[in-house]
Amino acid sequence: MAEAIISGMIKNQFVKSSDIYVTNHSNRDRLTELADTYDIETFTDDKSRVAQANIVVLSMKPADTEAAIASIQPYLSKGQLVISVAAGVDTEAIESFINKDVAVIRSMPNTSASVALSATAISAGRFASEEDVKLAEELFNTIGITEVVLEEDIHAVTGVSGSGPAYIYYLVEAMEEAAIEAGLTKDVANALVKQTIIGAAEMLNTSDDSAKVLKEKVMSPGGTTEAGIKMLQSYDFKEAVSQCVQNAKKRSIELGEK
Repeated sequence: MAEAIISGMIKNQFVKSSDIYVTNHSNRDRLTELADTYDIETFTDDKSRVAQANIVVLSMKPADTEAAIASIQPYLSKGQLVISVAAGVDTEAIESFINKDVAVIRSMPNTSASVALSATAISAGRFASEEDVKLAEELFNTIGITEVVLEEDIHAVTGVSGSGPAYIYYLVEAMEEAAIEAGLTKDVANALVKQTIIGAAEMLNTSDDSAKVLKEKVMSPGGTTEAGIKMLQSYDFKEAVSQCVQNAKKRSIELGEK
């Protein structure tokens, strides 16, 4: 996710590559790879460079957030903007780790950020201003679209768009397997299913019709699509999707509590 953000910022000229500094816990090979790929600066032991940053992006596993902030806490100050990509860690916790009146924005992008098509939600901590929120929006718009939500809704966002790409991939996996069982070769099944998903996504993105209307336009009474949809309905497909989202939301809440 950190690399996707770096790539998006540079491609969309949000910031010059020479103004991006990256560090991590101990993986120096990874830092070298990022520096070579994006012509950015890296640092390891000397964390004082954090003090020069206007924006500090925290992109690590949730369990590592407190230790990561502790390593740079002396160099954080009022006037900086801290943006967290750590899933499940709320702004109150981050503010307590920083222990200063520093603006914090919490974000929930998804893995489609790697192709600049992320659906990202952001929410503001108690010290973040409207200008901070707008700046965070501009940053995440370089890797897709951004929506500002209440922090209490971030868990729902996690269940929908945060985890959402995996649901789509699972659907594709099922459709490909069904296509092969129906007699198509693996290559043909893969090509047709992928293009079907891409085409449907583009229709959703460009049409003024809702998903419901688009679905009905594909179906004709007594036709093949209706036969397929009726089978999904018999298996209570919508309820399965609802429980999928709710379960992911519940797990996000549990991780946040930990």
